Amino acid sequence: MSLADKDRIFTNVYGFQPWNLKAAEARGDWDKTKDLIAWGQDRIIDEVKASGLRGRGGAGFPTGMKWSFMPKESKDGRPSFLVINADESEPGSCKDREILRHDPHKLIEGALIAGFAMRARAAYIYVRGEYIREAEVLQAAVDEAYEAGLIGKNAAKSGYDFDVFVHRGAGAYICGEETAMIESLEGKKGQPRLKPPFPAGAGLYGCPTTVNNVESIAVVPTILRRSAAWFASFGRENNKGTKLFQISGHVEKPCVVEEAMSIPFRELIERHCGGIRGGWDNLLAVIPGGSSVPLVPAAQIIDAPMDFDGLKDVGSGLGTAAIIVMDKSTDIVQAISRLSYFYKHESCGQCTPCREGTGWMWRVMERMRTGDADLSEIDTLYEVTKQVEGHTICALGDAAAWPIQGLIRHFRPEMERRIIEKQGTGSMMEAAE
Repeated sequence: MSLADKDRIFTNVYGFQPWNLKAAEARGDWDKTKDLIAWGQDRIIDEVKASGLRGRGGAGFPTGMKWSFMPKESKDGRPSFLVINADESEPGSCKDREILRHDPHKLIEGALIAGFAMRARAAYIYVRGEYIREAEVLQAAVDEAYEAGLIGKNAAKSGYDFDVFVHRGAGAYICGEETAMIESLEGKKGQPRLKPPFPAGAGLYGCPTTVNNVESIAVVPTILRRSAAWFASFGRENNKGTKLFQISGHVEKPCVVEEAMSIPFRELIERHCGGIRGGWDNLLAVIPGGSSVPLVPAAQIIDAPMDFDGLKDVGSGLGTAAIIVMDKSTDIVQAISRLSYFYKHESCGQCTPCREGTGWMWRVMERMRTGDADLSEIDTLYEVTKQVEGHTICALGDAAAWPIQGLIRHFRPEMERRIIEKQGTGSMMEAAE
């Protein structure tokens, strides 16, 4: 069942209306925010838990539960902080930028309510370095909210003091990892921290911190206004709510669209993208959740429900719901090799398996692309991905390994064909000599 217009949370995702405060209030933002805050911290967290909202940044951890890990009172005088992850650097992902540039007040109001629920002193919004115009709009919206008394001292006349800071990143993918983002916010090199301690105990400046995705925070005010039961009415059990899907690649009309969780892949593409370029028979494979999740062949994805569990069942993941569609014109080995280069380039170099392994995997993938390899190297490559996966401080090692594992799992015959053909042409040239 697809989402009706009346149930959309992001009503300005395409920017047909202005982003400013006046237009945002006309869309229902900042409506009786003081009354929502008057619910008290525990009720707000319980409502978010009841809604079934799971983190929209990739991992899918229950948002309300994450909030409840924050300390209820400061025993040693340390403040708490909310950090919002707008470092949207995953290839294929482009949903958060639409919120930043077209609906920033949803995010700022969400930050206030989430910050209050977690007893946070301030929110830091960490914006991807390349998002120059988006950061300008967000900062202007923050300035508007301060001028209107919606944040700052006695925010929205609630009696609660809450500040919002916009922090510009410098274009490092690794800073999308929550502890690397905290390091970067502190003015240090963006490298992931060992856990424990977890951010909820010792995060930004050594204080209790929760890191949430832009979309996770921006939907909260609407959930509270329209009720947890309303939000939970969309999607399957454990996969509740609405979701921004970003569909790129070989579809007739690429787009970012808000839909109900668990919508089947075929319905999502037909309804919003006008179908696959060249028809459904031309579909080769889909990367369903941004470049770090394994690809899924056409036959397995067509009827899959687009949610956390549905994509896990086909050996992939929802991730950020950045759907990259590839038709039969795609050189699938070259596509995965290109992603391998991205992870090699973005590895922070802190962990040996990732620092050495990402470069090694990319070099072997390049030889797989041209066929300049031996058949036995396919198994060696797979073994190396297993040596990298799960052996690093953060998940970048996994993100580099999974696309290659998916390629070998589903398209091994194509890899073998290239090698055999290259060997054949090599022997023919030797015979000619």
